Formats: sequence, structure tokens, C-alpha cells
Amino acid sequence: MINYTKVLKIAPAFLLAGTMLQAQTTDTVKTAEIEQVVLIGYGKQKKSDLTGSITSVAEKDFNQGAIVSADQLINGKAPGVRIASDGGSPDSRPNIRIRGGASLSASNNPLIVIDGIALDSNNAAGSGNPLNLINPNDIESFSILKDATATAIYGNRASNGVIIIKTKRGGGKLKVNFNTNVQIGEVTKYIDVMNAEEFTNFIAANYPQYLYRLGVGGKLSDPTTTGILYDTDWQKEIYRTSVSSDNNLSVSGKLFKSMPTRLSLGYNRTEGVVRTSDYERYSTALNLSPVFFDKHLKVDISLKGLYSKLNAIDDGGAIGGALNMDPTKPVYLNQTNLSSDPYNRFGGYYQNIGLVGNQYQIIGQANPLAILLQRESPQEIYKFLGNAELDYKLHFFPDVRAVVNLGLEASKSDLKTVYGENAIATYRNPENTVFPNDYKFNPGVDYAEHQTIVNQTLDAYLVYEKRFTGFVSHFLLQGGYSYQNFKNDGFKDNYQYIDGTRVPNPGTSLNPNNRYYNVLNLQSYYGRSNLDFANKYLFTFTLRVDGSSLFKKDNRYGYFPAVGFAWKMNEDLLKDVNAVKELKLRLGWGKTGQANIVNIAGFYPSRPLFSIGGSNSQYFPGLGTYSALPFNPNLTWETTETLNAGLDFSFFRQDRITGSVDVYSRKTTDLLSFVPVPPGQSLTNEFVDNVGSLENKGVEANINFIPVKTEDFTWNIGGNFGYNHAEITDLKNVSSIVDNGSTLPFGTGVKLAYNAIGQSPYSAWVFQQVYDTNGNLLPEVYVDRNNDGVINNDDRYYKALRPNWTYGFNTSLNYKNWDMNASFRGQIGGLAYNTRNLAQGFISYTAPQNGQNLNNVLNSTATSPFVSLTDNTYFSDYFLENASFLKLDNVSLGYLIKNFIGDTSVRVYGSVNNVYTWTKYTGQDPENFTGIDNNFYPRPRVYTLGFNFNF
Repeated sequence: MINYTKVLKIAPAFLLAGTMLQAQTTDTVKTAEIEQVVLIGYGKQKKSDLTGSITSVAEKDFNQGAIVSADQLINGKAPGVRIASDGGSPDSRPNIRIRGGASLSASNNPLIVIDGIALDSNNAAGSGNPLNLINPNDIESFSILKDATATAIYGNRASNGVIIIKTKRGGGKLKVNFNTNVQIGEVTKYIDVMNAEEFTNFIAANYPQYLYRLGVGGKLSDPTTTGILYDTDWQKEIYRTSVSSDNNLSVSGKLFKSMPTRLSLGYNRTEGVVRTSDYERYSTALNLSPVFFDKHLKVDISLKGLYSKLNAIDDGGAIGGALNMDPTKPVYLNQTNLSSDPYNRFGGYYQNIGLVGNQYQIIGQANPLAILLQRESPQEIYKFLGNAELDYKLHFFPDVRAVVNLGLEASKSDLKTVYGENAIATYRNPENTVFPNDYKFNPGVDYAEHQTIVNQTLDAYLVYEKRFTGFVSHFLLQGGYSYQNFKNDGFKDNYQYIDGTRVPNPGTSLNPNNRYYNVLNLQSYYGRSNLDFANKYLFTFTLRVDGSSLFKKDNRYGYFPAVGFAWKMNEDLLKDVNAVKELKLRLGWGKTGQANIVNIAGFYPSRPLFSIGGSNSQYFPGLGTYSALPFNPNLTWETTETLNAGLDFSFFRQDRITGSVDVYSRKTTDLLSFVPVPPGQSLTNEFVDNVGSLENKGVEANINFIPVKTEDFTWNIGGNFGYNHAEITDLKNVSSIVDNGSTLPFGTGVKLAYNAIGQSPYSAWVFQQVYDTNGNLLPEVYVDRNNDGVINNDDRYYKALRPNWTYGFNTSLNYKNWDMNASFRGQIGGLAYNTRNLAQGFISYTAPQNGQNLNNVLNSTATSPFVSLTDNTYFSDYFLENASFLKLDNVSLGYLIKNFIGDTSVRVYGSVNNVYTWTKYTGQDPENFTGIDNNFYPRPRVYTLGFNFNF
């Protein structure tokens, strides 16, 4: 919090580039009018001078409570920004979509810029959430750039918006802050599968011939009897009450009385609510901001180091297994109740095995708890993020500044999977054995990967800025060059089983270390000009020229222009209306680019290259072979053109009501997407091509209202909403493209979602289920939509899985030393495919064909109309449920104790995260980015007690 009254009078250029600072008021007869400065690309700007659509979120507005990653600070805080994590794991990936996303198969993630470094879009190995790799306690502000007027300066990586993160700086008197908290997490909702009594009754009613499979020790000769029965709640066995802690120490001030400095240290240990899914993070950050040569040279140095460790779990084996596992089986072995020895092999854990031929083999589901406790998968990451920015105001021409920014983002990942002694997953029978008690375990390392990623950044630009007293009140001209080089280097240690023994699989003589090495290079030229006429009419002109090594020379460069205009209308139309402080109209047009297809097509999709094949070639045994890779030499830029109109407003003194409204239209052409390839034209049947166009239209708004503001009491209410509708308008030579990210957990490669002309991206392609007059489902009966008398794929139709509406609102109360905050967020519309209703909702799932085991099912299966499944059943729209929800995301209460010890103050606070969700969805959680609810890691409710000391 910095008072700008004197600073703005001296020189606006002295403001730290890219800093967002909240204005403070001065207790005089009239409140001082102080501008807010916000982050923009390669600089900063007064909020009142913006021509683009930018949402700023400052520290005072962050979400509170149990915060592990940076994205959690702003979830629900910005209109048109949807953040849906993959689940409740400590390292769950955040899926961030700004205005719905502009692409199909290419990346829809926004560009993340931290202290001037545009991050690598490819995560380090072992990192599900790249925003875990920065300490949230070091963050000062976010700026979210949405329309092309705001984002075009970033060109090729900005079609899906830009999020600029600014970390905290030092200055002023010496300050020491220590923040510590403890967090308790719990699972709030379990899947309603049968307990032992319900399951036994279900088997007796439907499969009495299999009663002997229940419990342990049943007799095959007497199918009416059961073994020794247990009552195991497998979900509660794998879940736990988690205990976590977050601790941060920072020291800020002026080093040597002249150098603004901030040093921070952080330690976070977060337990997931699934056993063994533990996350640890050590972080440090140092920011220095010295000035030299009579304030002509400003140097901004930002250094961040981090070490994190996550124990990854087998979600399908543990979470999915706990839902499938027979509840009449025990967790641990109880020898006194066993009639046979073969069960006693797995280190004390019970595991169902049976004699198959001459071997005892694992029957059915592996013990879910043993899967967790007999396996470790530590994923360690070392991260460095640093840059030095030199901002020099020329002595001989002080209206010109030369800025150079040098940055480095580097990570080192070490991953491995290790099995313990007697691990069920490594149980093997020797080949050709005739003895049923011959078996082996293969403990030790099963997989390892070592990776280094380096992102080198250079930005160099000149800025000419001049303020005038005439009609032209402000002029800025900026031009520069940007260079980024991304290098991904690593190797993998794989293992294989030979005659029941784990041995290394060293690769081939051509690639003995299973190494991979890839490089991506981006080089750009950009320019921007700002014109301000009479401090009322604002113009912004931007052009960026990008070159990417992903494309061949003829298609390498893309050109991305933008124009923005703003009119401060209140000075012309409402000059005499004192209640209107600001009324500004914004209009913008521009183009941005997209080329991020590395994750789907590799680093060299336009070039003919070869990969190294296996070592088992019949022609060159042990040597390996080269295999030609698919490529498309005609690939070019995906381009997004955006039109935006916005209105910013502020009413009454002290900004009692502030906000903005934006409407936009966005069209993406030359979509980069996976499409079928005609036979004979490529080395594969599917590859990336520029295939068509996509349109997004929407509206978004935010408002902040201060109903009460007195010396002792302040009440603030804020809210936002966003509406976005997307439609695919062209796909070149096809009418639809399957979305490979929508695989159902049934059959082989069964996909639910498609991208089809005239539909929203990622829409489910399903049959319309038929019901009787009483509303009861009729199994395998679907609407013949084309009336041809045959039910086939021609009768399927599309339903959009992703919501059109997102919203959030919050309220805060401050009374003397007390503070209270509550944040809500939600979505209207969207669908979730309730996989459990299909996977465990039909009767015959209990007793799989050709199996010797029994699977648990939902309680509702006892009355399910489904007895067995056909291929059409997978695509019944019965399994698509309304995913609308309203979530009370967090509530916090704090009390500030002043002069706790001398000048020391301490804030004691408590909070609850993921408090409650209102929804009609019958599954575990309606907030599911893929729309397919399967083996979902539950989001925990977390209770936090913390202390914040200021010395």
C-alpha cells in the first residue's frame, strides 16, 4: 500500500513497472483522489487510462484460508474466468479458462507471466499444477488481460488471455512478518455403495450360486454357504483426516538505507485426504529494487527458489478400487479365521487369490489400502525463477527509457515409483511352474524419470513518453524485441518382468538411456503507441510479429495487430453530476495467435523426422530401428480476432459503487486440431491440421458496493458473472472431430465428446433415453430421431458439457479490530457424466463373466432398470446430469491484537474452505472440468487456525 499523492506530482514514470497498488485515502477535509496503477504487458498504466479489458485482483481481495497454489487466491474473483481443478489432491491441475477458451486441440490455457517472465507452457515432469511452484504468500497482485487490446502485445501466446502475477517488493521501514497456520481436512461426501449386509442380501437375491464368494473361506462345493464375513468400508480405509501446515517468514525494508529489499522463506506441508498423498514445499524469494545515477537507472531483481515433493498415488487402483472392492472382505489378514495358506503372502494385507490351473493368481480387485501403503512414488522438483530488469532513463534525453529484462526459468525433476516387500502389485508366478505355491515378489524401483527444463528470456525495448498541457495531453511510443528459448531434456528408467523377475529395460544401442531432448524457440518484435487527447479520448495501437520454430520457414511468422479506444464520457455528458466519478466507454479490436500444440503433436510437427524404435527388430536385433514420425509441413498459426466493448463506472465519494461491463465477440480461424488423415497421405490415421473456425460470444460484469463506511465499521459487497457461448462454424472437410480428452472408463478407447459444426466445443454425442408414462427408464430404448425405424449413430445428438454461466460474489465486514470474509462461486448449466451410475449401477457388474470375484455396486443398483450393458448404453443421455452449483468457498474470521508485545501486532484468524455446495447433481462433486466423473479425488473441507505476526 503506497500513497501516490506526491509521487504522481513528481513523475509517473517513477512508479514500479507492472505494479498494482491500491489507493489509500488521506484523513483531510476532502479525500485525496489517488489513482490505481495496474499491470499491463511490458509496463503499467493508470486504471483510468486503460483501453483494454483488464481485471485486477489485489492482495486484500484474495481468497483466504487453506491456500496451496496461486490459482486458489483468485478463484471466483474475476468475471469470465473459470478455474476448475482436477480434484482435491494437493497438486491437482487447475484448468483456467478465460472467456471459454479459443481453441480445440491446441492449448486453451492462458499465458502466465510472473515478474516479467512468460512461463513455459509445458509443466515440469511430476508437476500437476505449475502454480504450486510459487509461494502464494509472496504474491501481491494479479492482472487478468482478456481482450485483444490488452493481450496483443503478447501475440502468439495470448489468444486465451494473459495472467500477470506481481510478487511483493520491499521498501520503507524494516518489517518482519511471520504467518503460521494449521489445517484439518476431511472428506465431506462418500459414494453410496453397499455395506456388507446390503451386499450379502443383494447377492442372495440375484446370484445365490455365488454366495460362497462372499467373505473368506467359502466352500466351492456348497454355494449356499459363505465364508467368514467382514464389514469393511473401503472408502474410509483409504481416506483420512488430514493435518497440514503453512509457515512463512518475510523481512522487508531498505538495505543499506537505500535499497528496497524483501526476503521471504516458506514451508508448506499439505496432507491429501487420500492416505500417502503428501505434498511438501520449501520456498524462498529475494526482491531487490535499487536505483542509481540520480534515479535514472532502476534495477529490479527478483529471485525465487523452490523445492517440492509429492507422493503420487494410483487414483484408479485406490479410489476406484475402494468403490469396487467387496465389502465382506477384510483389510488385514486374520490367520485364525483362514482355512488356507495362500492368502498369507502379502505382508499382512488380505488379498483374494484363487487357484487358476497350477498357479494361485490374484482374483478381482487388489486391496486398495495395500495399493497405497505398499507403493511410494516421490516426485521431487527443484525450481528457479529469476530475472533482472534494468530501466534506464536517458540522461541526454530523459523522455526516453531503455528497458532490458533478462530472465531464467529452470526446473529439475526426479521421479520414481518404488514397491515395498510383498507388494501385491509385484506378485508374480514363475513361468511354466507346476507348483501352486511357487511365487515371487519384485520389490524396488519400477520406474524413474529425470528431467531438466530451461526457459531463457530476453526482452529489450525503448519507451518514449511525453505529457503535454495542450489538446494532446499524453503520448507514448514503445518498441522492442523478445526472445524465448525452451529446452526440455530428460531420460527414463523403465523396467520389465522376465520369468517373474524385474530387470532394467535399457532401451537400444541407438538410445541406451531412453533420452528425450526437445527445443522450442520464439522470437518476436512488438510496438505500442498510446495517445491521450484532452485527457478524455484515449487510443492504443499495438502490433506484434511472432516467429515460432514449430512452423516451417514459409509459415513461421504471424502478425497480430490491435487497436483500442476509450472515451471518458462523464467529463462530456455528466460533468455536473457529482455522483458520477467515472463513466468510461472502451472499444477494442485485435488479433492474437496460437501455436501451442507441443502436448499433442510434439516439438517438430511440421518436419519429417524419425524416432528410435525398439530393440527387438528381426533384422537388427539389439540395435533398434528408426521409425518415421507423422508431420504436416503446411501447419500455420491459429488466429483469434476479438471485438470488445466495455463500460467502466464509479459512483459517489470513496468509490461506493464501482464496476464494469464488457461484451465481446471472438472468432478463431485456422484452428489447430487433430483430424482424420486419408489413407496414404500420412504415417498415421490422425494428425494436426488447420481445420476451421470457432466463434465465442459473451458478456461479463463485475460490481463492488460499499453500503456502510464509518470510522469503525466497513461493509463491502462484490460480485461478478460471465456468460460465454461458443460454436464451431467450420471444420474444413469433416462435420465432427472426436475429442481425445473424453475417454470413458469402459470398453477400449470409448469417447464421449466431439467437436461438431454448429455445436459448442466438447459436446457429448448421445442417444435420447425413452421413459414410460410414469417416468421410469426403459432400458435400451432410445428415441428414433430420424424416424428411419433403426437405432444407430444417426439418432445421436449433441449436448454441451461445459457451462455457459459462471459467477462469484463475496462480502467482507470490518469492525474495529474484527474482520470477516465470505466468498461464494458457482456455475449455471454444464453437464457431468455420472460414471458411477453406469459402472456400478447395473446388476451384472457384480459378477463379471469368466471371473471368480464379486464387485461392489451402488445401493441404487438393487432397483436399477439396467441388468447388463450394450455399446449403446454408454451413450444414453440418462447418465448426463445437471452440473449447476453454488459453493460457499470460504469463510474467515479474524481479530487483530495491537501492541501484542511492544509494537508487535498479531492477527488471529480461523477459516473454513469448501464449506458447502448446493447442487442437484447426485454424484460426488458437480465441479468437474472434463465433465466425466470417474475416480474423482474428493475436494476436502478444510478448517484452518492461524496467526499472523507483524514486528
